[in-house]
Amino acid sequence: MAKVGRPSKEIDKEQFEKLCALQCTKEEIGDWFDVSEDTIERWCKKVYHTNFAVVFSKNRNKGKISLRRAGFKLAEKNAAVHIFYAKNFLGMTDKTEQVVTNIEDLTPLAEMLNENTDD
Repeated sequence: MAKVGRPSKEIDKEQFEKLCALQCTKEEIGDWFDVSEDTIERWCKKVYHTNFAVVFSKNRNKGKISLRRAGFKLAEKNAAVHIFYAKNFLGMTDKTEQVVTNIEDLTPLAEMLNENTDD
């Protein structure tokens, strides 16, 4: 007996993983393949034996790695990007901080300031 219902849509696994790496949502991926979000979810369970969120997370991280690689490469040529990476990844800052480590008795200084304000 023949199956009743819509003909199944083909979802290309490699293309699907690339869309996840680009941070596309389930809705966007569904639109790309012209299928519903439920179809994407069922397809993930069939192909990967787990849900969309798990598959997305794994492939999303591949996209983050690519983005980071491109950012580091761009930082070699672009000072603003270099500064961004230095601040965010190396903890560098353009603020100057002064830390007082030895506090002496400030009474003479306070008295001198009071004398000057009494005039």
